[in-house]
Amino acid sequence: MATLVASDAVGTHGDRFDWFCEAVSSRVMPVLLSSRHAADFRAAITELDLGVVRLSAVTCSPVGSRRTMTHVRRGDPEHLQLALLTGGAVRISQRGNESVVSGALVLTDTSRPSEAASADETLASVVVQIPRQALALGSDRLDGLLARNLPAGTGSGAVLAGFMTSLLAEAPHCRPEELPGLGAVTLDLATAFLARQLGDPGATPAEARARETLQRIHRFVENNLGDPDLTPRAVADRHNISLRQLHALFADQPLTIAAHIRRARLERARTDLARAEFGGHPVQAIAARWGFASATGFSRAFREAYGLTPTEHRALSLGAAQRAEHRNPARTEHHRATPARGFTSG
Repeated sequence: MATLVASDAVGTHGDRFDWFCEAVSSRVMPVLLSSRHAADFRAAITELDLGVVRLSAVTCSPVGSRRTMTHVRRGDPEHLQLALLTGGAVRISQRGNESVVSGALVLTDTSRPSEAASADETLASVVVQIPRQALALGSDRLDGLLARNLPAGTGSGAVLAGFMTSLLAEAPHCRPEELPGLGAVTLDLATAFLARQLGDPGATPAEARARETLQRIHRFVENNLGDPDLTPRAVADRHNISLRQLHALFADQPLTIAAHIRRARLERARTDLARAEFGGHPVQAIAARWGFASATGFSRAFREAYGLTPTEHRALSLGAAQRAEHRNPARTEHHRATPARGFTSG
């Protein structure tokens, strides 16, 4: 649901600008802010978590911002921010582009330095924060759109702008389980709009975004194989999609998501069982290292996959390695001189 925070909740006027600076740096990204109205600063921030994207509305006294590479190194959410200016005007520059934006959309990249300064009037904006990896358009292609005045009054810009503002207004009346779906719609509309600005309206949403999501899922699975709670449900929840959508993504893959996780775990365990430095570790410990909660279940799955038990595989592999070492003493001495990597919980 939407969360509203406002400077009026801060005790004294003098503290309100400091509160705003801290709120932006902690909730969005590190940035240097300045204002001629710091003594009587007013601001309100509404945040809406939509799963794959976040939507926020910011209303504040005139303010300037400067984000340097030092700020980027200090904290970078790796987001593209698409902001709709609904009140006031702001001069913004990034990557050699500079524009004055009012009543329009503007794109910025949190991984690049930027500067902005609003006119001497209250500034109001609605911002969608899009993780770079979730956008089915290459970041390098979008460089030319950064800090540009992008139309919000006609076509896909008007559709996107209207959806962003109405979503913030209606979110309090939505059920929590509806929000991830609305986030996916927001992402598709933003992708379609940006693709249109690139002159490539056919380069959008469904297939490209499905490929990107599938790649992210594969990376996530590989990085979390040791977690016994890594299940299809956990994968779906982590990527803000339904279990049905997850299974649909794997419909054209060689294995289902559950089979892919099991096979990847077995391959990691099979490799470890063949390593001499792990020879003193029980088979059950290696199975647990790769997310198998049951030693019996691991042995059964291993035998079904490879035609022999984990113990038999270990004996054959280590025996073969020892015979090879006897045939090549120089190689044996080299291995003795090389420290073995320690066993970790991975």
